[in-house]
Order: sequence, then structure tokens, then C-alpha cells
Amino acid sequence: MAEVQKPRTPRQKYGEELRLRRVAAGMTQEAVSEGVVCSPTLISHFEAGRRLPSPDDAQRLDRVLDTDGFFARWLKDLDSKYADHFEPVAELERQATEIRQYGASLIPGLLQTEGYARAVFRAHSPNHTAEDLDRSVVIRLSRGQLLEAPPEPVVWTLLDEAALRRRIGGPRVMAEQLGKIAGMAEAGRLRLHVLPFGVGEHALLEGMVYLMAFDEAAPVAYVEGLHTGHLIDDPAMVSNCQAVYDLALSDALSHQDSLALVKATAEDYAHEQQ
Repeated sequence: MAEVQKPRTPRQKYGEELRLRRVAAGMTQEAVSEGVVCSPTLISHFEAGRRLPSPDDAQRLDRVLDTDGFFARWLKDLDSKYADHFEPVAELERQATEIRQYGASLIPGLLQTEGYARAVFRAHSPNHTAEDLDRSVVIRLSRGQLLEAPPEPVVWTLLDEAALRRRIGGPRVMAEQLGKIAGMAEAGRLRLHVLPFGVGEHALLEGMVYLMAFDEAAPVAYVEGLHTGHLIDDPAMVSNCQAVYDLALSDALSHQDSLALVKATAEDYAHEQQ
């Protein structure tokens, strides 16, 4: 029986058309990247549908390939439900075979419960409407669905103890959130490590990093700040981010000790409700 082919996504169609136009123009990915002023790896991501170009990059693609604004116009029809700086990350994490995430003072979005996510969005959107808040929560929770189909991606979760102690949404929400993480760790769905306060300084004190690896593409790293983020695909910089993550991981508690701490902290929150 012939294998049923999955329908191509709009992103994949965009990337395939880009590849066809490039080949028709007799250009290599390297030649296009020089005109767009980016890495050949990024052009490869575009053509595979793993990433979309920015509006400026789409305009440069049109100039390099002499496509009269074709890719810039099509890009406008591929609006994302995510913020511009996070949109490529959301797409890539669905294709990743391994994810390594770090939570400094917050539980990473990929693991958040509804109550936890709602409290986070409510805190930074003081003038929100109920509809906007609900939409943000639904979008956040939809990311976690990729963890419902094991065995991939393999997920490493490194949490600062501050993420366990910061009372987001109150004790009931925290008990539920930490209970979810403990349950996933016990089930083998994620590898859990906690950086306890007793460690003091560690390699990730000054920022967050999100690492993704793939079967048929180079790994990437993502760093984020307030209302901004940067996806890194330069091999040297990605390697440096991986090294920093490994340094912090070496200072963390073991998986079993981390699980015990998360479960004990969840129980403490649960007792506060009684």
C-alpha cells in the first residue's frame, strides 16, 4: 500500500516555490544568501518550510531572484498567531528532535498549565480583555501538544529554584503546575534538573536560552528579552550557547533529586490550600 502523503503546509509551499524560483534562476543557496545578506543555512530553512523570511528578507529575495515582489506579497498571507520574534521558534520546535529549555524565574511556556499561563498573561497585560486573555492562553497551551506524542522531541528542562518558589497565580496554581512537571518527569517525558539557590552563581544567570536540534538540519538557539527575541543559527554562536547550557546543567541537582524537590514544593503549595 502506498504511503499517504501529508498535505503541505502553507510554509512548505512557500519554501518549495522559493526553491523552484532559485533553481530556475540558476542560483545556489550560497549565491542567494549573499544577495539577501544571510547565511546559506537560513536559505535552507526557508526552502524547507522550517522558517519564514522577515519582510525585509522577503523583499531582498524578490530583488535577488527578480520575482517582482512575489515573495513579499505572499508573506503577508502567512500571518502568525505568535509574536514576530517568536513565530519561527514555534514552527521549529514542532520539528525538533531534541529541546533543551531553561526557566529562570518562570516555568517555560511549553510546560505551562492553563492557570499558570493565565496568571502570567494577566500580569503583563493590565488592560486585557477576556477574549484577548483567553486567546493568548489557548495559543500558549497549544504548544504543549507536541509533548503528547512521544518519544520525540526529547526534552531537557533546567529550572532555577526561583521558578519553583515564585508564586504565580497562588498556591493552587503552583501546586498544579509543579505537579504537572513532576508527573511528566516521572513518566520519562522530560529530563528534569533544578539549579538550587545553594549553587549561587551559575552560567545562565544573565539570560535564558532555548536549544533545538533536528534530524536533517543544523541545531539552533533562541535567546529572549522583554518583547524581543533572537533566533541564532550561526554554528559558532549555537555551540557557545550549548556550552553555557551544559555548564549550568553541571551545577544542577540530579534528575532524581530535582524531581524530589519539585514534588516536595508542590506538596507545600497544596498544604497551603487546606
